[in-house]
Amino acid sequence: MLVGSAILLPGQAEAQTPDSPQVAMINELIEQGWRDYEIRPAPEVDDARWCRRVYLDILGRIPSLEELEAFIAERGANKRAELVERLLHDDRYTEEYARNWSTIWTNILIGRSGGTDRRDLTNREGMQKYLRDSFAANKSYNRMVYELVTATGTTKPGEENFNGAVNFLVGKVTEDDAVLATSSTSRIFLGLQVQCTQCHNHPFNKWKQQTFWEFNAFFRQTVALRRFVDGTRDVAFAELADQDFAGQAGNPDDAVIFYELRNGLTKSAYPAFIDHPPIDARGRVSDVNRRAELARQMMDSPFLDKMIVNRMWAHFLGYGFTKPVDDLGPHNPPSHPELLERLASDFRSSSYDLKELIKWITLSRPYQLEAKITAHNQIDDPTIGETPKFSNFYLRQMQAEQLYQSLVVASQAKARGSYAEQERERRRWLEQFVVAFGTDEGDEATTFNGSIPQALMMFNGDLIKRATSDTPESMIGTLGASQARMPEKVHRLFMAGLARRATRDEIVIAGKLLNARGGNQTEALQDLWWAILNSNEFILQH
Repeated sequence: MLVGSAILLPGQAEAQTPDSPQVAMINELIEQGWRDYEIRPAPEVDDARWCRRVYLDILGRIPSLEELEAFIAERGANKRAELVERLLHDDRYTEEYARNWSTIWTNILIGRSGGTDRRDLTNREGMQKYLRDSFAANKSYNRMVYELVTATGTTKPGEENFNGAVNFLVGKVTEDDAVLATSSTSRIFLGLQVQCTQCHNHPFNKWKQQTFWEFNAFFRQTVALRRFVDGTRDVAFAELADQDFAGQAGNPDDAVIFYELRNGLTKSAYPAFIDHPPIDARGRVSDVNRRAELARQMMDSPFLDKMIVNRMWAHFLGYGFTKPVDDLGPHNPPSHPELLERLASDFRSSSYDLKELIKWITLSRPYQLEAKITAHNQIDDPTIGETPKFSNFYLRQMQAEQLYQSLVVASQAKARGSYAEQERERRRWLEQFVVAFGTDEGDEATTFNGSIPQALMMFNGDLIKRATSDTPESMIGTLGASQARMPEKVHRLFMAGLARRATRDEIVIAGKLLNARGGNQTEALQDLWWAILNSNEFILQH
């Protein structure tokens, strides 16, 4: 039934009017889509599963049992907004927030394997440090992009002139005339996939081969320099620097580049931002710094705003307004164009505050819904090619990093060693993960399809062993010392892992496990906890 402009389920009370105009705007435009398609959304998810959801998306881990139970026990209509506020702004979560988002953006900027090969100029630790510091300080998004595009300095922490931001481009300008720098910068930050126009005009949109090489010309003053260990030819680190570019005709006053059409004709190009006239053609850095000019024009581009909104929406809702998420070209219209435009405009007006954008999305109505397809919204199933309408929360698997951090939480083990030592341990686990779940194309998959390497790593890995141990500080040790009856201990295990209480059938199974273990509660609980952590339900974001 309809009440005003909101779509309500029978017996459901009208939701409180959101305080944020952006949340109200999201709800209005998403609900308009539901009305247009004559669909009814899934019911609102309960507090426990919503809490698990928001911890995973904001901090990259499930909540601890104590955090989950504390949230459930809270009263008040604004408890969800208050939790989001705590996760974003409470000092207790700053380090985790920064770790999670630096991990996400390290993977976006240099990939999961970037900086892991000894021959790679990219320093992964340096990239992570720059991002971690930026997110901890809540640096504005536009400033971060500007710094990544214009950075100069050395790649490795501890070296003179260290600037971790250079690790985005240092490995992308070394070969093929900075082709990778061109395609990555335009795709990641602007959602413009110009890479396919490197060799020919795009068959479906207005981007031409000329567009690619004009964008590419901005990077021709940029060089990556190897710095060697004293007295050896071993590369210690790299440095990204600006240097004069004389152009391919050898004239720094007219620093032109040339490219070849498919018909063999040669054409010239000067640095020009998409749909803008060329900038100063001189190649001396003292006359014009091309990357600085590129970054300045990017700051004025509406594509900058739309791309980050689309990426963040996809992170929290499972799908962006376009597919792929980093393709905003005219050939790929968004599912909700007005919503994308208005959110992008409001994000710019909010001084590019990522935490504000996170708040708008996590408090919006589509983020509150159950992950359930019903008889009333069957057409909203993007897995079969339908355009997403966000009338239910789309199930998706945890990323490798989320799984690791969630298993750490599940083990209830205190952090061991310094931050650097913890990072090394996490990296070693993730490297195993990437090897086990790698694809034939060399990229990293995070799907769980039941292969033997996956099963062995999840069934018998050190994290699972730690999580199911009965040491005093572990989950099993804590429950074992509790005076609660066995059914309540079972419920707490399910709540800790899956954010729900056990079903009647699961309680029966737990009883059978207890009998099989000769009445030994600890061993029965270990078996049950192992099964929960290895279940599909645990590895899903729902």
